[in-house]
Amino acid sequence: MAATTEKDTQVLEARAQARHVRVTPMKARRIVDLVRGKQATEAVAVLQFAPQSAAEPVRKVLQSAMANARNLADRDGVALDERELVITKAFVDEGPTMKRFRPRAQGRAGRINKRTSHITVVVAPRESKGGTR
Repeated sequence: MAATTEKDTQVLEARAQARHVRVTPMKARRIVDLVRGKQATEAVAVLQFAPQSAAEPVRKVLQSAMANARNLADRDGVALDERELVITKAFVDEGPTMKRFRPRAQGRAGRINKRTSHITVVVAPRESKGGTR
């Protein structure tokens, strides 16, 4: 009996990750905070018209997570409505920093840090509370 309830509570959850993206994590987090918890199709529309340069890689990762959810549903034979997908988790981790040097006055060298990000997005179908929808 415990195995059937465990299988019933199992949620179709799909994730996508982009690593070593040449956007600073601070700038990418501003965009991710904008769409976290939103409906996936609505978030794609928001990201498509966002003026920030970090919006494009975040949008691509989100669309990849949606495609992964579609593939998982097809594999498991589960009906999936993309309009029901919600961004359950979205976060940006810091990737490796490339160190570069720029010549400065009086023979000195100034260090330039070119930061990279690891962007992760997890989508899952919206859970209906009580099933009265």
